[in-house]
Amino acid sequence: MQKAYFKSKEENPVLYKFLDRATDDLKANPECGIEIPKRLIPKIYKQKYGINNLWKYNLPDAWRLVYSIAGNEVEIIAILLEWFPHKEYERRFKY
Repeated sequence: MQKAYFKSKEENPVLYKFLDRATDDLKANPECGIEIPKRLIPKIYKQKYGINNLWKYNLPDAWRLVYSIAGNEVEIIAILLEWFPHKEYERRFKY
């Protein structure tokens, strides 16, 4: 599903830096993003990944990272699903 927006950190170092920061933030606090209401979760995510929650993390230059949270009392896992420019984010969520 994920398009190859860049093949290496050298190709898009700014976005790579912010994705790296986002993963650090999510490791520290998986709920640091914005929770998307369940009624707005695109069906493709529910069908493909079987998720019941979805979060977005705003990246600079209007990029968005969407992820889900899974886990139990012992561990919490943030599952990165996609990152894309805002225009594609709007298309995915039908805004």
